[in-house]
Amino acid sequence: MSESNSESSSELADDIPAYRSGLPGVLGIIDEWIARGEALMLAAGVLLMAINTCTNVIARFVFGEGFFFSGEINRILIIFITFAGIGYAARHGRHIRMSALYDALPAEFRKILMIFIALFTAAVMFFLAYHAYEYIKTLHSRGRILPALGFKIWWIYIWAPIGFTVTGIQYLLTAVKNFTSAEVYLSTGVVDGYADTDTVNETKNGTKT
Repeated sequence: MSESNSESSSELADDIPAYRSGLPGVLGIIDEWIARGEALMLAAGVLLMAINTCTNVIARFVFGEGFFFSGEINRILIIFITFAGIGYAARHGRHIRMSALYDALPAEFRKILMIFIALFTAAVMFFLAYHAYEYIKTLHSRGRILPALGFKIWWIYIWAPIGFTVTGIQYLLTAVKNFTSAEVYLSTGVVDGYADTDTVNETKNGTKT
């Protein structure tokens, strides 16, 4: 039993590798700590939203009506998870890519295209961060509040400019990583390609050479 448990845990570790930053020195340490903080916040946000939703459903079934503030809490958590998650996805190279043309290019051209994509995406993220900040300023000036919770509504959108800024910085660092490395990187810690997946599959099938 203990051997089977250890095998299953090792397989899980292979399927969900720990994030390792490709940045040098102190930058790498800071990057890894930010990644851990993002993962913790996302896990807590999803868990809280699940608890809130389930509790509200039970309350409706037992008492005939749900909690009046449940919808606003889920709204806050969805915004939080969305904008905290875009930086996490960028850090792990998990954003959706249309790569038919990209995959057909030679390695040196893929690197050039990846640098352009990272710089352009970083510029778009900083542009959106600026407009998100301007939107928050507008909400702040209007003084709107959440009807049930009574919070100033601009507070729940703070994660928008923060998330866009963190994502922009991540893509900017990805461009720098591609400038300074021989391999093509999707993020500072994720190399382009399917080598890791192929290695895991070969190991599980017993065909690794």
